[in-house]
Amino acid sequence: MTLETVFETLHGEVFAVWFLIGAALVFWMQAGFAMVETGFTRAKNAGNILMKNLMDFCIGTVMFILIGFGLLLGEDLIGLIGKPGFDIFTNYANFDWSNFVFNLVFCATTATIVSGAMAERTRFLSYCVYSAVISALIYPIEAHWVWGGGWLAQMGFHDFAGSACIHMVGGVCALIGAKLLGPRLGKFSKDKNGKITKVNAIPGHNLPIGCLGVFILWLGWYGFNGAAATSVEQLGSVFVTTTIAPAVATVVCMIFTWVKYGKPDVSMCLNASLAGLVAITAPCDVTDALGAIIIGAVSGVLVVFGVWLLDYVLRVDDPVGAVAVHCMNGIWGTIAVGLFSTTSAPGNDSLTGLFYGGGFRLLGVQLLGMLAIIAYTAVTITVTFLIIRAIFGLRVSEEEEIVGLDSTEHGLPSAYAGFSLMDIANTMTMDENENTDLGVSEYADATPVQRDAAVAVQGITPVSSGIYNVSIIAKLSRYEKLKQAMNDLGVTGMTVTQVMGCGIQKGAGERYRGVEMDATLLPKVKVDVVVSKIPVSAVVEAAKKALYTGHIGDGKIFVTGVENVIKVRTGEEGYAALQDVE
Repeated sequence: MTLETVFETLHGEVFAVWFLIGAALVFWMQAGFAMVETGFTRAKNAGNILMKNLMDFCIGTVMFILIGFGLLLGEDLIGLIGKPGFDIFTNYANFDWSNFVFNLVFCATTATIVSGAMAERTRFLSYCVYSAVISALIYPIEAHWVWGGGWLAQMGFHDFAGSACIHMVGGVCALIGAKLLGPRLGKFSKDKNGKITKVNAIPGHNLPIGCLGVFILWLGWYGFNGAAATSVEQLGSVFVTTTIAPAVATVVCMIFTWVKYGKPDVSMCLNASLAGLVAITAPCDVTDALGAIIIGAVSGVLVVFGVWLLDYVLRVDDPVGAVAVHCMNGIWGTIAVGLFSTTSAPGNDSLTGLFYGGGFRLLGVQLLGMLAIIAYTAVTITVTFLIIRAIFGLRVSEEEEIVGLDSTEHGLPSAYAGFSLMDIANTMTMDENENTDLGVSEYADATPVQRDAAVAVQGITPVSSGIYNVSIIAKLSRYEKLKQAMNDLGVTGMTVTQVMGCGIQKGAGERYRGVEMDATLLPKVKVDVVVSKIPVSAVVEAAKKALYTGHIGDGKIFVTGVENVIKVRTGEEGYAALQDVE
């Protein structure tokens, strides 16, 4: 064996190891997606989101073993699909283990993208079903067209690491899913005719976690884009373009939002970093530094436009910006191959984009491939969602959404046990918590479900005495309004006590790993009123109206009948008479 042969063998072994390291980095991106999605949404759904990101990969693995891998990399059948097979079971000794793992982690990424746009109101069972369909059928078939020797590969379509096959597909699924699902409660304000009059912000509860997720994703993207490199020169070039594009996108987004909104927007800049990474994914191996700069600059503006477009034109509620980041910039990255490809990039000997003198042919192929993948994805995911909606239901109920999916879908009282979800530094002027926003601030405009969620009433059983004790649990900040409402009604005798209470009352104790948990306590005020001549229903209605602010946990009312009453009478003689009226 010659020295040259030894180096060639060593070179092949090194890049085979790097290939698997890259796959591990892509798997680590699941943690990044989980952190971004969790941080950009509300605390009451954090556990649900973590569970979905975990199950993306786990369900995807099962489906990829059963059918996905064969459809993607099996023997090509007329350029459309791979031949399904079970070589992983029947011929494991000669199985392509590395390719299986590498393509599996990419498959899981596609399904994860959809989760963010449909967060906070999707049934967990339905999510598991459509995640399985994406991993089993949608992603493997369209990816076969590009990476499995299918018809797009034969035409010369280029998508090095997945701007189209992964991000655009995930973004299209996310857009259609979010549209069919409808917006979260409180996202859009409507007039009496149902016309949207205002777009409301629903801030994420933990931006530091979201930022950590972006850094994790950026790190993982070096494996995402670089794992398939076949030379040190090509790998170095891919790392350069993968660094330049998101950095430029973030700077451009910062400047753009600073000018447009008067302040540099933190969450939008985090989205812009991801947008630049998505856009450079397809052309990362065929473009140069100048191309990466332009691609990133466009991404930085495009992501802001995408968020605006969904909110104000399409009226689609996307909590994490998944559509703007993945769909729109996946499209842009796919087109960018036809514009910025250059033979000066290491390893690229044939592809030349329009702006580098290559004419329109490559751009035309990229546009055709993009439209074909979008059309296939849109049809298959729409059919999937409609079937799921008909069989299982796609969206949780209004009550479940208000309480939060952690509790209703998983029996988890909170993903932050031991932490208060309200600012109690100044309890007398306590701010409302966006995590409990019902979307309607006026009592008269609220639905019965929203009224009951804000101020729950328990009791009102008729008693022969006609005397009732009404106990009202409320926030300290609503006491003056409650007192005035009672006075206006004719109730002047009240007993007021400062107490501690938990935010959401439940009939049974919450459990974690089978152990009953104590609820987090917050400062409240308890007002006791005894009424007989005033209808108890009038007292309850006045109290609900006084306490209602459009947030879950505004208060709770308990009504008990008084059967044994002691009447105390005093006269001029100074005597007291006691009478049992039982």
